[in-house]
Amino acid sequence: MKRILGEAKTVRELLSNRKYAIDYYQREYKWEEKQIQELLDDLTGKFLEDHDPANERCAVESYGHYFLGSIVISYRDNKNFVIDGQQRLTSLTLLLIYLHNLQKGLAAAVKIDELIYSERFGKKSFNIDVDARARCMEALYDGTQAFDAADQSESVQRIVARYEDIGEFFPKELKSEALPFFVDWLIDNVHLVEITAYSDEDAYTIFETMNDRGLSLTPTEMLKGFLLANITDPARRNTANQLWKDRVRQLTAYDKESDADCVKAWLRSQHAQNIRERKRGAKPEDFDRIGSEFHRWIRDNEDALGLTNSAGFLSFIERDFAYFSRQYLRIAHASWNLTNGLEEIHYNADQGFTLQFPLLLATLTPDDSPETADCKMRLVAIFLDILLVRRLWNFRAIDYNTMQYAAFLVMKDVRHKSPADLAQLLFKRLEDDKESFAGNDRFYLHGMNRKQIKRILARMTDYIETQSGMSSRYVEYNGGKGNARYEVEHVWANKPERHTDEFANEHDFAEHRNRVGGLLLLPKSFNASYGALPYEEKLPHYFGQNLLAKSLHPDCYTLNPGFVGFINRTGLPFRAHTNFQKADQEERQLLYRRIAEVVWNPSRLLA
Repeated sequence: MKRILGEAKTVRELLSNRKYAIDYYQREYKWEEKQIQELLDDLTGKFLEDHDPANERCAVESYGHYFLGSIVISYRDNKNFVIDGQQRLTSLTLLLIYLHNLQKGLAAAVKIDELIYSERFGKKSFNIDVDARARCMEALYDGTQAFDAADQSESVQRIVARYEDIGEFFPKELKSEALPFFVDWLIDNVHLVEITAYSDEDAYTIFETMNDRGLSLTPTEMLKGFLLANITDPARRNTANQLWKDRVRQLTAYDKESDADCVKAWLRSQHAQNIRERKRGAKPEDFDRIGSEFHRWIRDNEDALGLTNSAGFLSFIERDFAYFSRQYLRIAHASWNLTNGLEEIHYNADQGFTLQFPLLLATLTPDDSPETADCKMRLVAIFLDILLVRRLWNFRAIDYNTMQYAAFLVMKDVRHKSPADLAQLLFKRLEDDKESFAGNDRFYLHGMNRKQIKRILARMTDYIETQSGMSSRYVEYNGGKGNARYEVEHVWANKPERHTDEFANEHDFAEHRNRVGGLLLLPKSFNASYGALPYEEKLPHYFGQNLLAKSLHPDCYTLNPGFVGFINRTGLPFRAHTNFQKADQEERQLLYRRIAEVVWNPSRLLA
């Protein structure tokens, strides 16, 4: 083996005016929404542990540091080829691009351009220097318009999706005064270890050694060992061990980290009594320690958990772990698949709300019948669905860091409640909630909420259709690929010159055009064919689309008893619009708000 160089570097040192190439045989960029959300939660959570709004910028130097892992490099042909770590480097670059765009126009903006790209002879190239990604990265960096990745490679599609996730999950509290503090901290207090070899053979040897040999036990494995070691009956210990292994295998079939996620959700839901305060110097409490070191937390709380003798340890596996891990699997399944009676779990998962796992489990006890357990989970899921969409409608964040403390308080409130008490408690919480759909009559599409608007339109469209006697198409509306993919489309084409009689300037036109009442969910191919046409020419084509789009056309109200009956039952102010002027748009805005108030009505909890 030739010379090996290992060096700890800050993000600034790692990326400043440097290039990293990726060989053609390397795997695609694979990170999913969960990995991006966890990265953001870890980084922003660590930053907020030390940040005080009263601080000067220079105080960031004394904030805590964060280790982001290692990357393995093969240096050859005067280039750094990434052997291990491209997922992390690509994701970090996307975060830096997002922060670059977020800082535009700020007087206190931190200059981070040189960490994203470098320029020679007028040509810009990015620190992750991959030709196939260049056009996509350029579009994201420019930030002026969306990049259509539909026909691009898997890596490019995921890059665009993860960039959108960053915009969705980045905490609102860090988007204003705290933003330059966070950027300073990220580039100078976050570290990686760069391991450089000078041949591919040596680089892969290092990579394999790090990943295949001498693997340390996971927290879940350490917990299992501790629990089994305290069961004295060999036969019962073997049975408990088999149960544990079988359940972990089922969990990791969903996700390789689901076994740990399950244990965290279970312990938090049933046993967390407190949570760290969001202020500098506050110490981690039950909720936090379970999230970072649950195996140690259990050792420190043996008596409170009933782990005082062999029977207690056996029951902890055979009764508690067996029950709550089984329910966790049911929640995981309902998160991925629309499940009859638990549909709202899927909707909340689509919003990326991972905190619903401990909230759903908190109501349960191992003595609950299957019917009671489903009833409880459905009530909590409906509550969360209403709460989350109300917040989104009012431009409030729903990311993990923003919602963590409030979710913990709800979790403690709902713990072990009966279905009747649970319904009343959750209904009262929503009645007392200051967020409402009526509180924002100008809900609109902006640069960072397109995915959220799409989900809301998918739910509203699906609700209108199913209540009119049609089959559910929510999954189709919210997903799809290629030309079958549904997209948020404007009723008005982006042609302000057509509307000068009602709008004095382009800004006023754009503000009204983006309001939710002027938006529809339509196949990608529809916009390609008709999107730029005047409204009157598009209207006949709307009649062949989903019911929300079709409702603009007069023929939708004839020979359509299911839809007419739905209107009569709900009193929703649907009507045809042969023209679509400013007054029509405002009328549809009110209609959409009224639909939202029906779809996300708290009275569903008492039904």
